[in-house]
Amino acid sequence: MRNIEIVRNTAETKIRLYLDLDGSGKSNISSGCGFLDHMLTLFARHSRFDITVDCQGDTYVDYHHTVEDIGICLGEAFVRVIGDKRGINRYGDVTLPMDEALVLAAVDISGRSMLRYTLDIPTPKIGDFDSELIEEFWWAFVRSANLTLHIKKLDGTNSHHIAECAFKAVARCLKEAVKIDEQYRDEIPSTKGVL
Repeated sequence: MRNIEIVRNTAETKIRLYLDLDGSGKSNISSGCGFLDHMLTLFARHSRFDITVDCQGDTYVDYHHTVEDIGICLGEAFVRVIGDKRGINRYGDVTLPMDEALVLAAVDISGRSMLRYTLDIPTPKIGDFDSELIEEFWWAFVRSANLTLHIKKLDGTNSHHIAECAFKAVARCLKEAVKIDEQYRDEIPSTKGVL
Protein backbone atom coordinates (compact mmCIF):
# COMPACT_ATOMS: atom_id res chain seq x y z
CA MET A 1 0.00 0.00 0.00
CA ARG A 2 1.22 3.49 -0.90
CA ASN A 3 0.05 5.48 2.11
CA ILE A 4 1.62 7.63 4.79
CA GLU A 5 0.83 10.02 7.62
CA ILE A 6 2.78 13.25 8.05
CA VAL A 7 2.84 15.38 11.20
CA ARG A 8 4.23 18.92 11.09
CA ASN A 9 4.20 21.23 14.11
CA THR A 10 5.54 24.79 13.94
CA ALA A 11 4.84 28.01 15.80
CA GLU A 12 2.37 28.87 13.00
CA THR A 13 0.60 25.58 12.22
CA LYS A 14 -0.04 22.12 13.60
CA ILE A 15 -0.83 19.67 10.81
CA ARG A 16 -1.65 15.99 10.58
CA LEU A 17 -2.01 14.79 6.98
CA TYR A 18 -2.73 11.30 5.65
CA LEU A 19 -2.30 10.38 1.98
CA ASP A 20 -3.19 7.11 0.22
CA LEU A 21 -2.35 7.10 -3.49
CA ASP A 22 -4.35 3.92 -4.05
CA GLY A 23 -7.56 5.15 -2.49
CA SER A 24 -10.99 5.95 -3.88
CA GLY A 25 -11.04 9.75 -3.55
CA LYS A 26 -12.27 9.96 0.03
CA SER A 27 -11.37 13.06 2.01
CA ASN A 28 -11.76 14.59 5.42
CA ILE A 29 -10.34 18.10 5.25
CA SER A 30 -10.29 20.59 8.11
CA SER A 31 -7.84 23.42 7.46
CA GLY A 32 -9.64 26.37 9.01
CA CYS A 33 -9.94 27.84 5.50
CA GLY A 34 -13.19 27.00 3.71
CA PHE A 35 -11.92 27.64 0.19
CA LEU A 36 -8.84 25.45 0.70
CA ASP A 37 -11.04 22.70 2.18
CA HIS A 38 -13.14 22.86 -0.99
CA MET A 39 -10.10 22.70 -3.28
CA LEU A 40 -8.52 19.77 -1.41
CA THR A 41 -11.80 17.86 -1.31
CA LEU A 42 -12.18 18.06 -5.07
CA PHE A 43 -8.45 17.38 -5.50
CA ALA A 44 -8.90 14.10 -3.58
CA ARG A 45 -11.99 13.17 -5.58
CA HIS A 46 -10.38 13.77 -8.98
CA SER A 47 -7.01 12.19 -8.13
CA ARG A 48 -8.71 9.22 -6.43
CA PHE A 49 -6.22 9.74 -3.57
CA ASP A 50 -7.60 9.40 -0.06
CA ILE A 51 -6.60 12.52 1.89
CA THR A 52 -7.16 13.55 5.49
CA VAL A 53 -5.98 16.96 6.70
CA ASP A 54 -6.33 18.35 10.20
CA CYS A 55 -4.72 21.77 10.59
CA GLN A 56 -4.78 24.29 13.40
CA GLY A 57 -3.14 27.39 12.01
CA ASP A 58 -2.78 31.08 12.76
CA THR A 59 -5.70 31.98 10.50
CA TYR A 60 -6.34 35.06 12.65
CA VAL A 61 -3.28 36.50 10.84
CA ASP A 62 -4.37 35.28 7.40
CA TYR A 63 -4.41 31.97 5.51
CA HIS A 64 -0.82 32.15 4.19
CA HIS A 65 0.91 29.87 6.72
CA THR A 66 -1.92 27.33 6.66
CA VAL A 67 -1.98 27.12 2.86
CA GLU A 68 1.80 26.95 2.47
CA ASP A 69 2.33 24.41 5.26
CA ILE A 70 -0.41 22.09 4.00
CA GLY A 71 1.24 22.27 0.56
CA ILE A 72 4.57 21.33 2.17
CA CYS A 73 2.99 18.39 4.01
CA LEU A 74 1.16 17.11 0.93
CA GLY A 75 4.37 17.30 -1.11
CA GLU A 76 6.39 15.57 1.60
CA ALA A 77 3.80 12.80 1.88
CA PHE A 78 3.73 12.44 -1.90
CA VAL A 79 7.49 12.09 -2.38
CA ARG A 80 7.88 9.71 0.55
CA VAL A 81 5.07 7.41 -0.52
CA ILE A 82 6.32 7.29 -4.15
CA GLY A 83 9.71 6.04 -2.94
CA ASP A 84 12.17 5.28 -5.74
CA LYS A 85 9.38 5.76 -8.35
CA ARG A 86 9.76 2.20 -9.61
CA GLY A 87 7.04 1.24 -12.08
CA ILE A 88 5.15 4.56 -12.18
CA ASN A 89 4.11 6.23 -15.43
CA ARG A 90 6.06 9.32 -14.29
CA TYR A 91 4.23 11.70 -16.64
CA GLY A 92 0.67 12.94 -16.73
CA ASP A 93 -1.16 15.76 -18.46
CA VAL A 94 -4.70 16.96 -18.94
CA THR A 95 -6.55 19.91 -20.42
CA LEU A 96 -9.62 20.34 -18.26
CA PRO A 97 -12.71 22.49 -18.90
CA MET A 98 -15.02 23.92 -16.26
CA ASP A 99 -17.69 26.16 -17.72
CA GLU A 100 -15.77 29.06 -19.35
CA ALA A 101 -12.47 28.09 -17.69
CA LEU A 102 -9.92 25.87 -19.42
CA VAL A 103 -6.69 24.84 -17.68
CA LEU A 104 -3.80 22.70 -18.83
CA ALA A 105 -1.79 20.81 -16.21
CA ALA A 106 1.21 18.59 -16.86
CA VAL A 107 3.52 16.81 -14.43
CA ASP A 108 6.86 15.04 -14.54
CA ILE A 109 7.75 13.17 -11.34
CA SER A 110 11.36 13.92 -12.14
CA GLY A 111 13.10 14.50 -8.83
CA ARG A 112 13.55 18.14 -9.88
CA SER A 113 11.41 20.92 -8.41
CA MET A 114 9.96 23.32 -10.96
CA LEU A 115 6.65 25.13 -11.19
CA ARG A 116 5.45 27.01 -14.26
CA TYR A 117 2.28 28.77 -13.11
CA THR A 118 0.35 31.04 -15.47
CA LEU A 119 -3.21 31.02 -14.12
CA ASP A 120 -3.82 34.79 -14.23
CA ILE A 121 -6.72 34.85 -11.77
CA PRO A 122 -8.67 38.08 -12.40
CA THR A 123 -9.69 38.95 -8.81
CA PRO A 124 -7.36 39.40 -5.82
CA LYS A 125 -9.75 37.45 -3.58
CA ILE A 126 -12.09 34.48 -3.90
CA GLY A 127 -14.42 35.04 -0.97
CA ASP A 128 -12.03 35.74 1.92
CA PHE A 129 -9.19 33.79 0.26
CA ASP A 130 -6.25 35.65 -1.32
CA SER A 131 -5.96 34.40 -4.91
CA GLU A 132 -2.15 34.64 -4.79
CA LEU A 133 -2.14 31.80 -2.23
CA ILE A 134 -3.03 29.31 -4.95
CA GLU A 135 0.42 29.78 -6.44
CA GLU A 136 1.97 29.61 -2.94
CA PHE A 137 0.25 26.27 -2.36
CA TRP A 138 1.58 24.77 -5.59
CA TRP A 139 5.12 26.09 -5.00
CA ALA A 140 5.13 24.53 -1.53
CA PHE A 141 3.86 21.24 -2.94
CA VAL A 142 6.33 21.16 -5.85
CA ARG A 143 9.35 21.97 -3.69
CA SER A 144 8.51 19.23 -1.20
CA ALA A 145 7.43 16.66 -3.80
CA ASN A 146 10.48 17.22 -6.06
CA LEU A 147 8.52 17.26 -9.28
CA THR A 148 7.93 19.48 -12.28
CA LEU A 149 4.44 20.92 -12.63
CA HIS A 150 2.98 23.18 -15.29
CA ILE A 151 -0.37 24.89 -14.68
CA LYS A 152 -1.55 27.13 -17.51
CA LYS A 153 -4.84 28.97 -17.96
CA LEU A 154 -5.99 28.68 -21.55
CA ASP A 155 -9.30 30.47 -20.96
CA GLY A 156 -11.50 31.71 -18.14
CA THR A 157 -12.97 34.80 -16.50
CA ASN A 158 -14.43 33.52 -13.22
CA SER A 159 -11.78 33.30 -10.48
CA HIS A 160 -13.46 30.44 -8.62
CA HIS A 161 -13.86 28.42 -11.82
CA ILE A 162 -10.22 28.97 -12.80
CA ALA A 163 -8.91 27.90 -9.39
CA GLU A 164 -11.18 24.85 -9.21
CA CYS A 165 -10.30 23.88 -12.76
CA ALA A 166 -6.59 24.03 -11.86
CA PHE A 167 -6.92 21.82 -8.77
CA LYS A 168 -8.96 19.26 -10.73
CA ALA A 169 -6.50 19.31 -13.62
CA VAL A 170 -3.47 18.79 -11.37
CA ALA A 171 -5.32 16.02 -9.55
CA ARG A 172 -6.04 14.17 -12.76
CA CYS A 173 -2.52 14.46 -14.16
CA LEU A 174 -1.01 13.27 -10.85
CA LYS A 175 -3.43 10.33 -10.85
CA GLU A 176 -2.07 9.31 -14.26
CA ALA A 177 1.59 9.89 -13.34
CA VAL A 178 1.54 7.69 -10.21
CA LYS A 179 -0.22 4.75 -11.87
CA ILE A 180 1.86 1.61 -11.94
CA ASP A 181 2.60 0.46 -15.48
CA GLU A 182 2.53 -3.34 -15.15
CA GLN A 183 4.80 -3.77 -18.16
CA TYR A 184 7.52 -1.77 -16.36
CA ARG A 185 6.66 -2.56 -12.73
CA ASP A 186 10.28 -3.26 -11.73
CA GLU A 187 11.90 -0.44 -13.69
CA ILE A 188 12.75 3.16 -12.84
CA PRO A 189 11.18 5.32 -15.60
CA SER A 190 14.43 7.01 -16.62
CA THR A 191 17.46 6.19 -18.75
CA LYS A 192 19.58 7.37 -15.81
CA GLY A 193 18.30 4.48 -13.70
CA VAL A 194 17.36 6.85 -10.88
CA LEU A 195 14.95 9.72 -10.37
